[in-house]
Amino acid sequence: MAFQVAYVPIGVGTFHLESAQEQFDRSVAMLRQLCGGCAVPDKMLLSVDALSAYLDTIDPDLIVLQNITFANAAYASEVLKRFDCPIVLWTLREPVIDGTRLRLNSLTGAYSAGNAIAAFRGAGRFEYVFGAPGEEGVAAEIGAAIRAAQVKSDLARLKMLSIGHTPQGFGFGRALDAEMMRTFGVTLDSIEARELINKAKAYTDAEVGAELDEARRAIAGLDAMPEKNVMDFARLYKAYRSYVGDNQIGAICSRCWPDFFTDFGTPVCAVLSLLNANGVSASCESDAYGALSMFIGSRLTGKACFFGDPVSMDEGENTITYWHCGMAACNLARHDTGAQAGVHPNRKIGPVMDFGCEAAEHVTVFRVGRKPDGSFRFFIAEGAALDKPKQFNGTSIVVRTENNARDIVCDSVKDGWEPHFVVAYGAVAAELEKLGHMLGVEVCKF
Repeated sequence: MAFQVAYVPIGVGTFHLESAQEQFDRSVAMLRQLCGGCAVPDKMLLSVDALSAYLDTIDPDLIVLQNITFANAAYASEVLKRFDCPIVLWTLREPVIDGTRLRLNSLTGAYSAGNAIAAFRGAGRFEYVFGAPGEEGVAAEIGAAIRAAQVKSDLARLKMLSIGHTPQGFGFGRALDAEMMRTFGVTLDSIEARELINKAKAYTDAEVGAELDEARRAIAGLDAMPEKNVMDFARLYKAYRSYVGDNQIGAICSRCWPDFFTDFGTPVCAVLSLLNANGVSASCESDAYGALSMFIGSRLTGKACFFGDPVSMDEGENTITYWHCGMAACNLARHDTGAQAGVHPNRKIGPVMDFGCEAAEHVTVFRVGRKPDGSFRFFIAEGAALDKPKQFNGTSIVVRTENNARDIVCDSVKDGWEPHFVVAYGAVAAELEKLGHMLGVEVCKF
């Protein structure tokens, strides 16, 4: 089913309909600019019967409920009893204040609608926007809600794969399929790492020629690696890629150490790098919520996300460095170095990725966290990725945070956040906050 935003302009015919019609026309134009798949009625919905007839024609993933004039709570209640999708409640600014008649009285209608939504769903379970169509802030808020609702819809269609179990002491990333589906709508499948290892071992050199060619185009320095490791990496990449394609997998969380060093002899890091670069969100250390965070960030930005540990903090620069052993997407590498191949910093086996990530004016640090009581929360912090070379062997990104870096580190440690975070290339904090509201997940802004 195609993603649909539905514009629902409610009101009554006793207010100034010329002013209301102007607001209706401008609202339709703005919404069509924000979303090509926006359903709009032929005219304003000035009775519950007209509203009901229009609702029969839509199947929305997001409703923009606008008081085109005042409307009592019966209008919002009709919408709420029909649909369980996210709602943006939009109040229009009173167009004229001249001591004469009240043209729209949209704001009073918003109170009636907000009261009804809270009664049906609980307080705060909707987005609220105040202002006229065409105002920059209004377009930004509604646009962010549309993008968040699109990701919510994508999550309901996502099939994620857990490959192997989390290592001992890394249970924070372990997910239950029922929990993942209940909160996020995601289907979580699982297989053992040995299944893909055995699949990889069965390929001949000739069968992995295409994978090897792709890797050599994307990664520099493979020729310096032992030939056996390069061929085994290509075999493993083919095993992962074919399983993902055959089973319509959109994101994976993969076990890495020790199995791929001890049982296969070649790390999986570079495999995950290529998958991330090709649009399949892939975390290591079997961190399911890390992969989920990557998927959300990538859907919002249209680009691969960095995944890693916070390993260093510099109060003078107000920066936090995120790092991991070497599985960052190869298309995140600095342009002056490209995606360099290296060896794993601890195991000294390659190929893994070994580079610093490119700079960006706006990045968003994000994590889907799971609290000890089983409820979920979103970590959100804004900043910029600095123009820095790799900080340690492996892959790294240095983020100058908008808020105090020391406070972010200290508060997030004390609050019990997991040690894996995602750095999304874009300013998507507003979308993430709205997505949290839509999913009923606590939002923690740092």
